[in-house]
Amino acid sequence: MAGRGQTQERGNASGDVKHAITMLNDRVLVHVPSAEGERRSRSGILIPATADVSKRLSWADVAGVGPHVRTLKPGDKVLFNPEECAEVEVQGEEYLILRERDVHAMASERLDGGTGLYL
Repeated sequence: MAGRGQTQERGNASGDVKHAITMLNDRVLVHVPSAEGERRSRSGILIPATADVSKRLSWADVAGVGPHVRTLKPGDKVLFNPEECAEVEVQGEEYLILRERDVHAMASERLDGGTGLYL
């Protein structure tokens, strides 16, 4: 990614230039890894992505942040409720848009001097 809140401009084989995207206000653009859909229980049972699990939170990678987002940066991992976001397709990839206040936790390689859990 180009920097805080922006994605890079890229051209494709036909010469079309894709525009840079800047997130606004307190919005966060996240990318959910494809492996997030299916999961296994502790006993080894495969649970499909379509299974209804109430109140299950998901992890995603931050792709861009708006100018009013104070604690997140691109590359961080965030824990959020998938029911509190909007889906969008950007440059052929699926992303989610949520507000900073809808993020329950974050995991980062940055050392901010705070206390917390390590994932």
